[in-house]
Amino acid sequence: MTDSPTRRTAIVIGGGVSGLLAARQLRAAGLRVTLLEAREHLGGAVGAHEVASLMLDSGAESFATRSTAVSTLIEELGLKDKIVTPNALGSWLYLPQGARKMPSSGIMGIPGDLNDKSLIDVLGKGGLRRAQLDRVLPIAATEKIRTLGELVRVRMGRSVLDNLVAPVVSGVYSSHPDSLDIDATIPGLRAAMRTHRSLAGASAALRAASPAGSQVASLAGGMNQLTEALVRDIQAAGVRIIAGFDVIAVDRDPATGQWLMIQKNTVGGDKIATARADYLVIASDGPTTARLLAPHIEGPALPVIEPGPEVALVTLVVDQKLLNSNPRGTGLLVSDQVRGVRAKALTHASAKWDWVRDATIDSRHVVRLSYGRGGEDSRFNDVSLSDEQLITLGMHDATKLMGVPITGEQLVDADVIRWRGVLPAATPGYRDRVQNFRTRVAELDNVCIIGSWAAGSGLVKVVGDTTTQVQGFLKRHSYADQLHTDS
Repeated sequence: MTDSPTRRTAIVIGGGVSGLLAARQLRAAGLRVTLLEAREHLGGAVGAHEVASLMLDSGAESFATRSTAVSTLIEELGLKDKIVTPNALGSWLYLPQGARKMPSSGIMGIPGDLNDKSLIDVLGKGGLRRAQLDRVLPIAATEKIRTLGELVRVRMGRSVLDNLVAPVVSGVYSSHPDSLDIDATIPGLRAAMRTHRSLAGASAALRAASPAGSQVASLAGGMNQLTEALVRDIQAAGVRIIAGFDVIAVDRDPATGQWLMIQKNTVGGDKIATARADYLVIASDGPTTARLLAPHIEGPALPVIEPGPEVALVTLVVDQKLLNSNPRGTGLLVSDQVRGVRAKALTHASAKWDWVRDATIDSRHVVRLSYGRGGEDSRFNDVSLSDEQLITLGMHDATKLMGVPITGEQLVDADVIRWRGVLPAATPGYRDRVQNFRTRVAELDNVCIIGSWAAGSGLVKVVGDTTTQVQGFLKRHSYADQLHTDS
């Protein structure tokens, strides 16, 4: 694509998947696009790191298949042949009473079949009987409940909440169900409950509405392949990428309406640089977006967008032949009622993904543990530990969770990756605050705000929301007409 001197310009702040995708859409519409990223690497939480000579995902390792948003993007980028599904070993739970195989459930751990006898092993007979009251409780009695935790507790009891729903929610959102807004976490759940007259029926119906087969998929070589393909694609299209510069402020020229970006070098000293553009797309976290735009929005203060929880991922590469039998399937979700384990989840990556297994030698395994439960003060919880301390804790937790010794003698290599702000909050009222925030920012007309903080958790939501927001932005500015004029 050849640029004319009069073609309008756009700057994208943030080089995560949302920013990369926005740059791709803007460029395809005919704009001259510059992408700014504070770090030296692109992709945000969809990246890679090297551990024991293995190139592994440093963040997101899969995407949900309930929507075609991600798979369509993957196909457009020429990666369709790389799509893989996890091995059908099943996942486990780690409860105060020990490791238990995860029963077949509906959605977000909520049982869809309360006649399933395998639930007894997880809930106990008393817990299952309590859960079965869901069949007779009136729907109207729970219509005004706002949090997922309270809904599950009232309809199915504490055993279902503590032993099934809380471990799943913690693994996905790094939060407890008591802090999650029902409508933001499981859209359509209330409507399904009215139709099926129970929480279990609604859960089963929502699961049945998902595509058949595995509920998640990935790419051979890791989801980091998506980032690499996006970067190649936008570079080939002519997007200019500037990494290693953090945007510390934005200003606006009152005469031209153009945006001025003031950037500081994050890796090479205190060098300051500037950049100008007609349109501004911010693909950063919520607090940063508010800090940059607040001085330009008149009237009441912007709604407070709280940062998401901090998470630490500990990857262990170990030589341990006792793991060859995949003793805990593809991994475990840990109940917060457990006192002897601090991890909230463990993924046995070399059991879950064939491409990881194929990249290792005999009896070598890749295990990844997640730390950082929502609601804890990050100054005092596990994520405040040093990398060395977290690796030691990871070996201790992996030993208990897998039922197999994993010590320094078996350890080949390890790495710790920390993420802050990549998971959005999902507290009651959060979605309303995001919508209010976007409505206020729309007053600026030539600004678009995107990112996981606004979209929700998971690649499906991020890709879908980014596509929708940028398409709407382009439509509002009549880019079909602009492209025709400049061509």
